Amino acid sequence: MLLPLLLRQSFSPLLTGCVRALHGSSQRTLLSQGEHLLQRRPASRLPTRNHSRKSRDQEEEWRTRNKTVLTYIAAAGVGMIGLSYASVPLYRLYCQATGLGGMAVAGHDTDQVETMKPVKERIIKVTFNADTHASIQWNFRPQQTEIYVVPGETALAFYRAKNPTDKPIIGISTYNVVPFDAGQYFNKIQCFCFEEQRLNPHEEVDMPVFFYIDPEFDDDPRMARVDTITLSYTFFEAKEGQQLPLPGYSYN
Repeated sequence: MLLPLLLRQSFSPLLTGCVRALHGSSQRTLLSQGEHLLQRRPASRLPTRNHSRKSRDQEEEWRTRNKTVLTYIAAAGVGMIGLSYASVPLYRLYCQATGLGGMAVAGHDTDQVETMKPVKERIIKVTFNADTHASIQWNFRPQQTEIYVVPGETALAFYRAKNPTDKPIIGISTYNVVPFDAGQYFNKIQCFCFEEQRLNPHEEVDMPVFFYIDPEFDDDPRMARVDTITLSYTFFEAKEGQQLPLPGYSYN
C-alpha cells in the first residue's frame, strides 16, 4: 500500500505540469492558427481584384478590336459604292472593245476596212430594232427593217428620230447585238450611240449607222449556224446623274 501512495505523490506534480504544458501549447496553437487565418484573409481578396482588372483589360481590348473591324467594314462599303458608280462606264468601254454582252466593237483602224476580203458565199441578214424608254417622248424607228451583207463588206443603215413635243429634248442611246456572241464581229465605223442628240420641238432627223461584219465571223464555229443578226437601239432622255443600262441586259 505504501508503493502506490509513493508513486502517486511522486508523479502527481509531473502529470500536472504535463497537463498545463499541453493546455498552454493548445492555446498557443489556436492563437497562431487564428493569426494565420487573419493574415491570409486579405490575401484571399487579391485574386478577385486581379480577375476584375483582367476583365476590364479584356473588355477594353474587345472594344478596340470592334472599333477597328467597324472601321474596315465602313471603308469597304464606301469603296464598293465608289466602284459601283465607276463600273458602268468601265464595263461599257470594255464591252465596246471586246464585244461582250452583244456590244458592237468600236475603234477600228481604217486600214483594216480597206484590206479585208469579203466572204461572198456567206450572206448574213441584219435586222434593225428601235425602242424608246419611258423617260423620253420621242418617235424613234429604223428606216429599213433588214439588209443583207457578207462578212468583210461595209454597210450603211439609217434610223429616224422625231421630237413631237413643244420643248427641246436631249436624248442618248445605247445598243446591243443579238446573238450576243456575234457582237465581237459586228464593227461600227460611224454611230450615234452614247452621244447626246438634241432635237428641238417637232424636229426630225436621220441618224446613220455605218458598220461591217469582221471576216473572222466565218471562221468561228460558234457562228456556223448564225445567219441573222439583230441590231437594236434604245433612246433615253439625257438627265444629270442618270445611268444607262449595261449592254446585253434587260431594262424597264
